Amino acid sequence: MQRNNPSAGAREAGAGSIDLATLTPGFTDTIHDSQGVFRSLLDALSRPGKIVSIDTVVPVFASEHEPHVPLAAYAALLALADYSTPVLLQHPHRSLSDALRFHTGAPVTADCSEAVFAYLDDAGSMPSIDEFSLGEPETPETAAMLFIRVDSLTGGAPATWRGPGIRDAQTVCVEGVPDSFWRERAQLASEFPCGVDCYFVHGGSVIGLPRTTHVEVA
Repeated sequence: MQRNNPSAGAREAGAGSIDLATLTPGFTDTIHDSQGVFRSLLDALSRPGKIVSIDTVVPVFASEHEPHVPLAAYAALLALADYSTPVLLQHPHRSLSDALRFHTGAPVTADCSEAVFAYLDDAGSMPSIDEFSLGEPETPETAAMLFIRVDSLTGGAPATWRGPGIRDAQTVCVEGVPDSFWRERAQLASEFPCGVDCYFVHGGSVIGLPRTTHVEVA
C-alpha cells in the first residue's frame, strides 16, 4: 500500500507549522497499539461485513471548528500512515492534519490520485472512486485505501454481500452511503485485480469492504 517519494504537491498540501499547544496525542504505546489496530483492520478486511471494534485507546477528536473524526479513523491512520504514504482529507481538518504529520510523518495531499489513504467524512459528496489510484495489474497493492465515515453500521438499508471471507451471503446495513458509490464500485469490477479497498467507520468500529466483495443493493 505504501509508495515512496511522494510528490512535491503532496508535501506542500500538508506543509505548515504544527501547533504543539493543541496537538492531539497519539498512541500511548506506539508499537503495541499500532499492531493491535493493524490486526483489527486485517480482521475486518478478511471478513467483509463484520463489525470490528478498534481495541485501543486514542483521544477522540471533538472540535467546534471541525467535523467529528471517529476514533476508528484516527487510530487506523495512526497505525498505517508513514512518511511515504500521502493522506487525503476530504475536508480541512487542521487538528487531524497536524496529528498525522507529527505522529506519523505522513504528508497530507489534496490530490486524490496521489493519496495512499483517504479519510472521507461526507460520503454523500465524496470524490468519485475512479479519481483515486486503482493500482496496476502488476502492482494492485498500490491502490488507495478509503476510510469512509458513515451515520451507522447497522441502521441502513440492507445490502447483500458475497465473496471471499463470506460464507454464502451476508446482509450488511451501512447507513449514509449514496447509491452512486455502489454504482461506481460495481463499474470497477471489470478492472480487478485493480480497485480500492474501503472501510466504513463509525465511532470506534469499522466494517471492511475489499475490492473482492460483490454487493447487491436493493
